[in-house]
Amino acid sequence: MSWEIVIGLEVHTQLSTHTKIFSGASTTYGAEPNTQADAVSIALPGVLPVLNKGAVERAIKFGLAVGAHIAPRSVFARKNYFYPDLPKGYQISQFDLPVVGMGALTIQVEPLSGNAKPYEKVVRITRAHLEEDAGKSVHGASQGMTGVDLNRAGTPLLEIVSEPDMCSAAEAVAYAKALHTLVRWIGISDGNMQEGSFRCDVNVSVRKPGEPLGTRREIKNLNSFKYMQQAIDYEVQWQIDTIENGGKIHQATILFNPDTGETRAMRSKEDAHDYRYFPDPDLLPLDISEEWKESLRATLPELPEARRVRYVNELGLSAYDASNLTSSREMADYFDTCVNTVGVHAPSPQSSPASGRGGERENQSSILAKLCANWLTGELSAQLNRDGLDMAQCPVTAQQMSGMLARIVDNTLSNSGAKEVFRTLWAEGGEADAIIESKGLKQVSDSGAIEALADEIIAANADKVAEYRSGKDKLFGFFVGLAMKASKGKANPAQLNDVLKQKLAG
Repeated sequence: MSWEIVIGLEVHTQLSTHTKIFSGASTTYGAEPNTQADAVSIALPGVLPVLNKGAVERAIKFGLAVGAHIAPRSVFARKNYFYPDLPKGYQISQFDLPVVGMGALTIQVEPLSGNAKPYEKVVRITRAHLEEDAGKSVHGASQGMTGVDLNRAGTPLLEIVSEPDMCSAAEAVAYAKALHTLVRWIGISDGNMQEGSFRCDVNVSVRKPGEPLGTRREIKNLNSFKYMQQAIDYEVQWQIDTIENGGKIHQATILFNPDTGETRAMRSKEDAHDYRYFPDPDLLPLDISEEWKESLRATLPELPEARRVRYVNELGLSAYDASNLTSSREMADYFDTCVNTVGVHAPSPQSSPASGRGGERENQSSILAKLCANWLTGELSAQLNRDGLDMAQCPVTAQQMSGMLARIVDNTLSNSGAKEVFRTLWAEGGEADAIIESKGLKQVSDSGAIEALADEIIAANADKVAEYRSGKDKLFGFFVGLAMKASKGKANPAQLNDVLKQKLAG
């Protein structure tokens, strides 16, 4: 029996303001419990909220980045419910008039299994509204007791709600990653998932093709893309098994246990009317002028999707490489610096191993772009992963990398020599030219020297030459290996190959 999976996400993004959304208390992470719980946060009698302009500006910038409608007037509402870490007994949020309306985000989906190819999809965004965070219950703070830390109470959040447009764990993870990249890219959030700055609630339901939407269950507070995939896969199978065994799905809020790989019910799921929303009488409606909106639009950088398109159309990169290079703004900026700087320090490259596609006539910017992309998505990314670093912590600057890449382009460095230079730059710093000189890594590109080397190898291996000329073409690698060994890896591989082919042809 075939089933359709229906998934929608609600993502709580902590905005990067220094103070809370309705007070001047600090939002710094890691402070001692309750040291940032001010009078407004703990709802002392007589206090009044004052809206943080910076939080509003960050919400508007997000809306502009996803092509959403920005409401000229929006309203804050009280969302009423009881929880020990919600001192007011209500949360200030937005209900029917959010600051950001309908928008969309284009995602690049990498299927998680099988031979399916990557594909692009547009996920609609229903709304994004401003709200304050609650505090935190600290279970086990004392034996048999739960403590309450109100430092987070009042922290500004932008809750981003998607339409139920996703139909697999792969699509949900791709959407969450794209959203995470975007909020960091435009500088409205640090996106630190370990510190709770980017938390995902995933609504999952299943149905038979053509039938109405099934009953959804909401997986709360996922702060890992890996756990999101595992939670969705488990929940989907659980719902299908339950229905096929004659059971019924009940709307509920559930949690995922990464230790067992299972979801479990937390409580029955509330509907909007259960929260008894009404406009907050202490806050005036929020008016957003066209002038304010356009002034914020002018501060937006080139967005990830626009940069991906530019990399493909103007630099000739593959969609896969363009997607990897725009996985973070730091990576994309690093790449742009490399492409622009390598061209200054190196002559126009020829179609060679440096171009990535020998024999093709490509313009200079395309060749340089492919060389830079190969190194950034290959050696550099692999080293970052091995050391557990992100791009912002990379010890090799774009200028240092450019200096090394320029020496590949002008044939000063072989690929193996470049890897040694890169390892030295990573561990010790310095400049590529000085490292090449000190380690004697300069590649031999003198045609006379390479021809003499080829003659020596051929003269010393007459029997293998005869076998090669009799049709054993695979022996060509034998001659290349001997020549590279004799040159201590310094011979220009492309030139060496050409010379050997000519001389072995007789």
